[in-house]
Amino acid sequence: MNIALAFSVAAAVTFATTPAVIYLAKRFRLVDDPSVRHHPASVHRGIIPRAGGLALYTGLITAIFLFLGISTVTVGIAGAGLLLVVIGLMDDRKDVNPYIRLITLSVAAAVVVASGVSIPYITNPATGGILQLDAWKIMLPFAGPIAIGSVIFSYLWIMWTINIVGWSAGVDGQMPGFVAIAATTLGILAFRFNLADPTYRAVPLLAFIVAGVFAGFLPWNFYPQKIMPGYGGKTLAGLLLGILSILSYGKVGTALLVLGIPTLDAAYTLVRRLSTGKSPVWADRGHLHHQLLNLGWGKRRIALFYWTVSAILGAVALTVTSRQKLFLFLLVAVAFGIFIVWVKFFMQFSKPRDRDNG
Repeated sequence: MNIALAFSVAAAVTFATTPAVIYLAKRFRLVDDPSVRHHPASVHRGIIPRAGGLALYTGLITAIFLFLGISTVTVGIAGAGLLLVVIGLMDDRKDVNPYIRLITLSVAAAVVVASGVSIPYITNPATGGILQLDAWKIMLPFAGPIAIGSVIFSYLWIMWTINIVGWSAGVDGQMPGFVAIAATTLGILAFRFNLADPTYRAVPLLAFIVAGVFAGFLPWNFYPQKIMPGYGGKTLAGLLLGILSILSYGKVGTALLVLGIPTLDAAYTLVRRLSTGKSPVWADRGHLHHQLLNLGWGKRRIALFYWTVSAILGAVALTVTSRQKLFLFLLVAVAFGIFIVWVKFFMQFSKPRDRDNG
């Protein structure tokens, strides 16, 4: 199992494909122009190509079928990913209604779960015991017994990761960096647990393919970005991390920890929007990266902040138990709350701004 080769091929194909996607995005007006497209969450100036999901998907599918071959799961990933990229390209051309996008996400998540990606059990962080999700089964015609608990939990988990990752893709290089770090963490963890089981050796390979894909895209997306991941790229990233955390022996706790900042930012966003009577699916400028921009931070500093926190939490997640992960996540949640209060307090005063702030 050549993990380094799979990572390198995924990164190289994505990197090499992106200039062609940039050309096509400009040619077919798959661009973000703030003077025409008044999006409340936009933080850039000038006309920037979107459609990055197409380059990411190309690198992903090439590496998957080269190194993993055709199986029910890989076909499910390919089909769900294609659906997200297509709706993403439509959104890149002209904003698609958020509720239509939500329905598309639901279908993509259902396709992946139907292909066999589900969580049989999770570790109870309070007791260290096992919570069996596949104990309750129902019989469906032509499908046989279905573990309904596993299916529901897996579906909701994938939907959650798609949204939290997408909401933390606001500035140049922010999302591809922490996705590559999260995928690498899950790959290391999967390799450690799956080493003795040849059936699951494909899981760490898939994880490093995902890491390679986003690492290959990063040079084009880091400040000053030449292309944006677009809606297709953001949702594809969340879909893949959701799948990896399930396949890595259900390491949901690890994914929660390494994605601690995006997770807490998403939870804060949901509470904030609902408490003010706003729809949770309509975009605004209240995410953490928007608050940091208001504080005067530059886009490079924000991206590095997300990468650094993700790397630290990922390294910690590899060394602690499930109960310790819960304690650490709660600690991170408290620190996040204090940080948000600090940011809001200092926004009241004049402050120096990084050159790449706006």
